Amino acid sequence: MENKDFSSIPLLDYSQALSSSTKPGFILELRYALINVGFLYLSNTDAMVDQSLIESLKSYIPKLFALPQEEKDKIRMANSPHFLGYSKLGAELTKGKTDYREQFDIATDHVSRWRPGDPDYWNIWGPSQYPDEALIPGFQQIMKEYLSQVAALGTHFITLIAEALGLPPDGLSRFHDIPDRMQHRGKVVQYPVPTERSESNQGVGPHYDAGFLTIASIHLLQASPHPGLQVQNLAGDWIDAPPIPGTFVINFGRALEFATKGIVRATSHRVLSPPVGSSSPRYSVPLFHNIALDVKVRDSKYELEFPPEIVKLRDERGSLSQTDSINYSEFESQPSGMVQLMGRVKSHPNVAQRHYPALFKQFFPDGLPKAGFAY
Repeated sequence: MENKDFSSIPLLDYSQALSSSTKPGFILELRYALINVGFLYLSNTDAMVDQSLIESLKSYIPKLFALPQEEKDKIRMANSPHFLGYSKLGAELTKGKTDYREQFDIATDHVSRWRPGDPDYWNIWGPSQYPDEALIPGFQQIMKEYLSQVAALGTHFITLIAEALGLPPDGLSRFHDIPDRMQHRGKVVQYPVPTERSESNQGVGPHYDAGFLTIASIHLLQASPHPGLQVQNLAGDWIDAPPIPGTFVINFGRALEFATKGIVRATSHRVLSPPVGSSSPRYSVPLFHNIALDVKVRDSKYELEFPPEIVKLRDERGSLSQTDSINYSEFESQPSGMVQLMGRVKSHPNVAQRHYPALFKQFFPDGLPKAGFAY
Protein backbone atom coordinates (compact mmCIF):
# COMPACT_ATOMS: atom_id res chain seq x y z
CA MET A 1 0.00 0.00 0.00
CA GLU A 2 1.33 3.43 -0.85
CA ASN A 3 2.11 6.02 1.79
CA LYS A 4 -0.97 7.82 3.02
CA ASP A 5 -1.34 11.56 3.29
CA PHE A 6 -4.27 13.92 3.55
CA SER A 7 -5.49 17.04 1.80
CA SER A 8 -8.61 17.63 3.92
CA ILE A 9 -9.82 16.94 7.46
CA PRO A 10 -12.29 14.04 7.92
CA LEU A 11 -15.73 14.66 9.41
CA LEU A 12 -17.04 12.08 11.90
CA ASP A 13 -20.58 11.80 13.27
CA TYR A 14 -20.41 11.24 17.04
CA SER A 15 -23.96 9.90 17.18
CA GLN A 16 -22.77 6.87 15.18
CA ALA A 17 -20.48 5.92 18.07
CA LEU A 18 -23.51 5.64 20.35
CA SER A 19 -25.37 3.02 18.31
CA SER A 20 -24.27 -0.63 18.12
CA SER A 21 -25.26 -0.79 14.46
CA THR A 22 -23.15 2.17 13.34
CA LYS A 23 -20.30 2.10 15.87
CA PRO A 24 -18.05 -0.30 13.86
CA GLY A 25 -18.04 2.13 10.94
CA PHE A 26 -17.30 5.04 13.26
CA ILE A 27 -14.37 3.16 14.78
CA LEU A 28 -12.89 2.53 11.33
CA GLU A 29 -13.18 6.21 10.44
CA LEU A 30 -11.64 7.21 13.75
CA ARG A 31 -8.77 4.76 13.22
CA TYR A 32 -7.97 6.39 9.88
CA ALA A 33 -8.03 9.87 11.42
CA LEU A 34 -5.85 8.81 14.36
CA ILE A 35 -3.15 7.16 12.26
CA ASN A 36 -3.11 9.22 9.08
CA VAL A 37 -4.38 12.72 9.85
CA GLY A 38 -4.21 13.66 13.53
CA PHE A 39 -7.23 15.97 13.18
CA LEU A 40 -10.95 15.50 12.67
CA TYR A 41 -14.24 17.36 12.80
CA LEU A 42 -16.84 15.88 15.15
CA SER A 43 -20.54 16.55 14.61
CA ASN A 44 -23.75 15.65 16.46
CA THR A 45 -22.32 15.82 19.98
CA ASP A 46 -25.64 16.91 21.53
CA ALA A 47 -25.71 13.84 23.78
CA MET A 48 -22.67 15.21 25.64
CA VAL A 49 -22.61 18.98 25.05
CA ASP A 50 -25.77 21.05 25.21
CA GLN A 51 -26.07 23.13 22.04
CA SER A 52 -27.89 25.92 23.88
CA LEU A 53 -24.89 26.12 26.22
CA ILE A 54 -22.59 26.57 23.23
CA GLU A 55 -24.79 29.38 21.93
CA SER A 56 -24.81 31.05 25.33
CA LEU A 57 -21.03 30.92 25.56
CA LYS A 58 -20.71 32.23 22.03
CA SER A 59 -22.77 35.30 22.99
CA TYR A 60 -20.46 36.03 25.91
CA ILE A 61 -17.16 35.93 24.01
CA PRO A 62 -17.21 39.44 22.46
CA LYS A 63 -18.41 40.87 25.79
CA LEU A 64 -15.51 39.19 27.59
CA PHE A 65 -12.89 40.85 25.40
CA ALA A 66 -14.77 44.17 25.51
CA LEU A 67 -14.32 44.44 29.28
CA PRO A 68 -12.32 47.50 30.39
CA GLN A 69 -8.59 46.84 30.15
CA GLU A 70 -8.08 47.56 33.85
CA GLU A 71 -10.65 44.88 34.72
CA LYS A 72 -8.96 42.32 32.49
CA ASP A 73 -5.60 43.25 34.02
CA LYS A 74 -6.93 42.43 37.50
CA ILE A 75 -6.98 38.74 36.56
CA ARG A 76 -3.80 38.68 34.48
CA MET A 77 -2.00 35.38 34.24
CA ALA A 78 1.05 36.68 36.10
CA ASN A 79 -1.04 36.46 39.30
CA SER A 80 -1.31 32.69 38.96
CA PRO A 81 1.30 29.96 39.51
CA HIS A 82 -1.10 27.77 37.53
CA PHE A 83 -0.74 29.90 34.37
CA LEU A 84 -4.46 30.68 34.44
CA GLY A 85 -5.87 34.12 33.75
CA TYR A 86 -5.75 36.90 31.19
CA SER A 87 -2.97 37.47 28.66
CA LYS A 88 -2.94 40.74 26.78
CA LEU A 89 -2.29 40.99 23.06
CA GLY A 90 1.21 39.80 22.23
CA ALA A 91 1.99 38.33 25.67
CA GLU A 92 2.70 34.77 24.48
CA LEU A 93 5.51 33.19 22.49
CA THR A 94 5.67 30.20 20.15
CA LYS A 95 9.19 29.17 19.14
CA GLY A 96 10.39 32.53 20.47
CA LYS A 97 8.06 34.55 18.21
CA THR A 98 5.14 36.63 19.45
CA ASP A 99 1.62 35.29 18.93
CA TYR A 100 -0.84 38.00 17.88
CA ARG A 101 -3.73 37.01 20.12
CA GLU A 102 -5.45 37.98 23.36
CA GLN A 103 -6.77 35.27 25.65
CA PHE A 104 -8.19 34.06 28.94
CA ASP A 105 -6.89 30.70 30.20
CA ILE A 106 -9.65 29.09 32.27
CA ALA A 107 -9.65 25.46 33.44
CA THR A 108 -12.01 22.94 34.97
CA ASP A 109 -12.40 23.30 38.74
CA HIS A 110 -9.38 22.03 40.68
CA VAL A 111 -7.65 22.53 44.02
CA SER A 112 -3.86 22.41 43.80
CA ARG A 113 -2.34 19.60 45.87
CA TRP A 114 1.12 21.21 45.81
CA ARG A 115 2.81 21.88 49.14
CA PRO A 116 6.36 23.15 49.81
CA GLY A 117 8.78 20.36 49.00
CA ASP A 118 6.50 18.81 46.35
CA PRO A 119 7.53 18.80 42.67
CA ASP A 120 6.97 22.21 41.09
CA TYR A 121 4.86 20.69 38.36
CA TRP A 122 2.17 19.66 40.86
CA ASN A 123 1.34 23.38 41.01
CA ILE A 124 0.69 23.68 37.27
CA TRP A 125 -2.98 22.91 38.03
CA GLY A 126 -5.13 25.00 40.35
CA PRO A 127 -8.08 27.42 40.53
CA SER A 128 -9.00 29.74 37.67
CA GLN A 129 -9.38 33.50 37.73
CA TYR A 130 -12.68 34.95 36.50
CA PRO A 131 -13.68 38.56 35.80
CA ASP A 132 -15.95 40.36 38.25
CA GLU A 133 -19.39 38.73 38.07
CA ALA A 134 -21.07 42.14 38.14
CA LEU A 135 -19.33 43.12 34.90
CA ILE A 136 -20.33 40.03 32.93
CA PRO A 137 -23.20 38.33 34.83
CA GLY A 138 -23.57 34.61 34.23
CA PHE A 139 -20.32 34.10 32.32
CA GLN A 140 -18.56 32.13 35.06
CA GLN A 141 -21.42 29.66 35.42
CA ILE A 142 -21.74 29.17 31.65
CA MET A 143 -17.99 28.73 31.20
CA LYS A 144 -17.69 26.19 34.04
CA GLU A 145 -20.58 24.14 32.71
CA TYR A 146 -19.20 24.28 29.17
CA LEU A 147 -15.74 23.10 30.27
CA SER A 148 -17.30 20.32 32.36
CA GLN A 149 -19.39 19.01 29.46
CA VAL A 150 -16.59 19.20 26.91
CA ALA A 151 -14.18 17.47 29.32
CA ALA A 152 -16.75 14.67 29.74
CA LEU A 153 -16.97 14.39 25.95
CA GLY A 154 -13.18 14.06 25.88
CA THR A 155 -13.18 11.36 28.54
CA HIS A 156 -15.66 9.27 26.55
CA PHE A 157 -13.87 9.97 23.28
CA ILE A 158 -10.67 8.51 24.74
CA THR A 159 -12.48 5.18 25.21
CA LEU A 160 -13.36 5.29 21.50
CA ILE A 161 -9.73 6.04 20.65
CA ALA A 162 -8.69 2.97 22.63
CA GLU A 163 -11.13 0.78 20.69
CA ALA A 164 -9.96 2.24 17.38
CA LEU A 165 -6.41 1.16 18.30
CA GLY A 166 -7.46 -2.40 19.05
CA LEU A 167 -7.50 -1.95 22.83
CA PRO A 168 -10.39 -2.43 25.27
CA PRO A 169 -12.38 0.74 26.06
CA ASP A 170 -10.36 1.29 29.26
CA GLY A 171 -7.07 0.62 27.49
CA LEU A 172 -5.83 4.19 27.97
CA SER A 173 -7.16 4.70 31.51
CA ARG A 174 -3.72 4.05 33.05
CA PHE A 175 -2.68 7.52 31.90
CA HIS A 176 -5.29 9.25 34.06
CA ASP A 177 -5.63 9.74 37.81
CA ILE A 178 -8.77 9.85 39.95
CA PRO A 179 -11.08 12.74 38.96
CA ASP A 180 -10.07 14.94 41.91
CA ARG A 181 -6.47 14.83 40.69
CA MET A 182 -7.23 15.77 37.09
CA GLN A 183 -7.66 19.18 35.46
CA HIS A 184 -8.33 20.06 31.84
CA ARG A 185 -7.37 23.51 30.62
CA GLY A 186 -9.48 25.73 28.41
CA LYS A 187 -8.88 29.02 26.65
CA VAL A 188 -11.05 31.74 25.24
CA VAL A 189 -8.99 33.33 22.48
CA GLN A 190 -9.40 36.39 20.30
CA TYR A 191 -7.33 36.79 17.13
CA PRO A 192 -7.82 40.49 16.34
CA VAL A 193 -7.71 41.97 12.89
CA PRO A 194 -4.26 43.50 12.36
CA THR A 195 -4.43 47.27 12.00
CA GLU A 196 -1.87 47.21 9.21
CA ARG A 197 -0.01 44.67 7.14
CA SER A 198 3.07 43.54 9.03
CA GLU A 199 5.88 41.06 8.46
CA SER A 200 4.10 38.37 10.49
CA ASN A 201 0.54 37.04 10.32
CA GLN A 202 1.15 34.66 13.25
CA GLY A 203 -2.00 34.27 15.30
CA VAL A 204 -0.25 31.34 16.95
CA GLY A 205 2.88 29.78 15.48
CA PRO A 206 3.38 26.18 14.32
CA HIS A 207 3.13 23.78 17.24
CA TYR A 208 1.88 20.45 18.50
CA ASP A 209 -0.39 20.12 21.52
CA ALA A 210 1.03 18.36 24.54
CA GLY A 211 -1.66 16.10 25.99
CA PHE A 212 -3.90 13.36 24.62
CA LEU A 213 -6.38 15.47 22.70
CA THR A 214 -7.69 18.99 22.18
CA ILE A 215 -11.38 19.69 21.60
CA ALA A 216 -11.89 23.08 20.05
CA SER A 217 -15.05 25.04 19.55
CA ILE A 218 -13.79 27.90 17.52
CA HIS A 219 -14.67 29.04 14.08
CA LEU A 220 -16.59 25.76 14.30
CA LEU A 221 -18.91 27.60 16.62
CA GLN A 222 -19.12 30.12 13.82
CA ALA A 223 -18.20 32.65 16.45
CA SER A 224 -16.42 34.19 13.50
CA PRO A 225 -16.11 33.06 9.86
CA HIS A 226 -12.37 33.38 9.23
CA PRO A 227 -10.58 30.14 8.24
CA GLY A 228 -7.25 30.71 10.02
CA LEU A 229 -6.55 27.19 11.31
CA GLN A 230 -4.11 25.19 9.20
CA VAL A 231 -2.70 21.69 9.74
CA GLN A 232 0.46 20.19 8.27
CA ASN A 233 0.38 16.94 6.30
CA LEU A 234 3.16 14.38 5.78
CA ALA A 235 4.52 16.27 2.79
CA GLY A 236 4.86 19.40 4.94
CA ASP A 237 2.06 21.25 3.16
CA TRP A 238 -0.33 23.44 5.16
CA ILE A 239 -3.94 22.31 4.76
CA ASP A 240 -6.82 24.67 5.61
CA ALA A 241 -9.31 23.51 8.23
CA PRO A 242 -12.24 25.78 7.32
CA PRO A 243 -15.24 26.31 9.59
CA ILE A 244 -17.98 23.68 9.62
CA PRO A 245 -21.01 24.86 11.62
CA GLY A 246 -22.11 22.60 14.46
CA THR A 247 -18.84 20.74 14.84
CA PHE A 248 -15.87 20.56 17.14
CA VAL A 249 -12.35 20.17 15.83
CA ILE A 250 -10.40 17.48 17.65
CA ASN A 251 -6.66 16.95 17.35
CA PHE A 252 -4.31 14.53 19.03
CA GLY A 253 -1.33 15.56 21.14
CA ARG A 254 2.25 14.45 21.57
CA ALA A 255 1.55 12.49 24.77
CA LEU A 256 -0.81 10.23 22.83
CA GLU A 257 1.70 9.89 20.00
CA PHE A 258 4.45 8.86 22.43
CA ALA A 259 2.15 6.54 24.40
CA THR A 260 1.09 4.72 21.21
CA LYS A 261 4.62 4.34 19.82
CA GLY A 262 3.90 6.71 16.99
CA ILE A 263 0.72 4.97 15.85
CA VAL A 264 -1.37 8.05 16.56
CA ARG A 265 -0.36 11.20 14.73
CA ALA A 266 0.18 14.43 16.61
CA THR A 267 -0.11 16.92 13.80
CA SER A 268 1.58 20.29 13.63
CA HIS A 269 -0.84 23.18 13.25
CA ARG A 270 -0.95 26.97 13.31
CA VAL A 271 -3.45 29.82 13.22
CA LEU A 272 -3.19 32.77 10.87
CA SER A 273 -4.47 36.18 11.91
CA PRO A 274 -7.57 37.46 10.13
CA PRO A 275 -6.67 39.33 6.95
CA VAL A 276 -6.14 43.07 7.20
CA GLY A 277 -9.48 44.73 6.54
CA SER A 278 -11.59 41.89 7.95
CA SER A 279 -14.80 43.01 9.61
CA SER A 280 -14.35 41.11 12.89
CA PRO A 281 -11.85 39.18 14.99
CA ARG A 282 -11.63 35.40 15.04
CA TYR A 283 -12.55 33.62 18.27
CA SER A 284 -11.56 30.20 19.57
CA VAL A 285 -12.46 28.11 22.65
CA PRO A 286 -10.21 25.03 22.88
CA LEU A 287 -10.08 22.57 25.76
CA PHE A 288 -6.86 20.60 26.31
CA HIS A 289 -7.67 17.16 27.76
CA ASN A 290 -4.74 16.23 29.98
CA ILE A 291 -3.12 13.09 31.33
CA ALA A 292 -2.03 12.68 34.96
CA LEU A 293 0.83 14.89 36.13
CA ASP A 294 3.11 12.07 37.30
CA VAL A 295 2.79 9.88 34.21
CA LYS A 296 5.99 9.17 32.27
CA VAL A 297 4.59 7.93 28.98
CA ARG A 298 7.82 6.09 28.12
CA ASP A 299 7.94 4.25 31.46
CA SER A 300 7.55 0.47 31.05
CA LYS A 301 4.54 0.36 33.38
CA TYR A 302 2.60 2.47 30.88
CA GLU A 303 3.68 0.47 27.83
CA LEU A 304 0.88 -0.58 25.50
CA GLU A 305 0.76 -3.59 23.18
CA PHE A 306 -1.15 -3.18 19.93
CA PRO A 307 -2.50 -5.78 17.51
CA PRO A 308 -0.18 -6.42 14.53
CA GLU A 309 -2.75 -5.07 12.09
CA ILE A 310 -2.73 -1.70 13.87
CA VAL A 311 1.07 -1.52 13.87
CA LYS A 312 1.00 -2.39 10.16
CA LEU A 313 -1.24 0.62 9.46
CA ARG A 314 1.32 2.88 11.15
CA ASP A 315 4.11 1.43 9.03
CA GLU A 316 2.09 1.79 5.83
CA ARG A 317 1.45 5.44 6.61
CA GLY A 318 5.11 6.34 6.36
CA SER A 319 7.32 8.42 8.60
CA LEU A 320 6.08 11.63 10.13
CA SER A 321 7.68 14.70 8.59
CA GLN A 322 10.23 16.75 10.50
CA THR A 323 8.98 20.24 11.29
CA ASP A 324 10.17 23.30 13.16
CA SER A 325 7.06 23.20 15.37
CA ILE A 326 7.17 23.03 19.15
CA ASN A 327 7.33 19.25 19.59
CA TYR A 328 7.38 18.41 23.34
CA SER A 329 10.24 15.92 22.97
CA GLU A 330 10.61 16.06 26.78
CA PHE A 331 7.95 13.33 26.95
CA GLU A 332 10.86 10.96 26.24
CA SER A 333 12.17 11.43 29.79
CA GLN A 334 10.02 13.76 31.90
CA PRO A 335 6.71 13.35 33.78
CA SER A 336 3.75 14.82 31.97
CA GLY A 337 3.41 17.62 34.53
CA MET A 338 7.00 18.71 34.01
CA VAL A 339 6.51 18.72 30.24
CA GLN A 340 3.47 20.95 30.72
CA LEU A 341 5.34 23.26 33.09
CA MET A 342 8.30 23.62 30.75
CA GLY A 343 5.99 24.44 27.87
CA ARG A 344 4.19 27.10 29.88
CA VAL A 345 7.47 28.64 31.05
CA LYS A 346 8.62 28.98 27.43
CA SER A 347 5.29 30.48 26.33
CA HIS A 348 4.73 32.80 29.30
CA PRO A 349 8.14 33.89 30.62
CA ASN A 350 6.70 36.73 32.68
CA VAL A 351 4.61 34.28 34.71
CA ALA A 352 7.58 31.94 35.11
CA GLN A 353 9.83 34.77 36.29
CA ARG A 354 7.45 35.45 39.16
CA HIS A 355 6.50 31.92 40.19
CA TYR A 356 9.25 29.60 38.89
CA PRO A 357 12.44 31.69 38.94
CA ALA A 358 14.86 28.76 38.65
CA LEU A 359 13.16 27.41 35.52
CA PHE A 360 12.88 30.92 34.15
CA LYS A 361 16.64 31.42 34.46
CA GLN A 362 17.24 28.06 32.78
CA PHE A 363 15.28 29.02 29.67
CA PHE A 364 15.82 32.80 29.72
CA PRO A 365 19.32 33.39 31.13
CA ASP A 366 19.34 36.93 29.68
CA GLY A 367 16.02 37.89 31.27
CA LEU A 368 12.66 38.58 29.66
CA PRO A 369 12.87 38.43 25.87
CA LYS A 370 11.23 41.81 25.32
CA ALA A 371 9.81 44.70 27.31
CA GLY A 372 6.22 43.66 26.64
CA PHE A 373 6.68 40.62 28.85
CA ALA A 374 7.10 42.74 31.96
CA TYR A 375 3.29 42.68 32.00
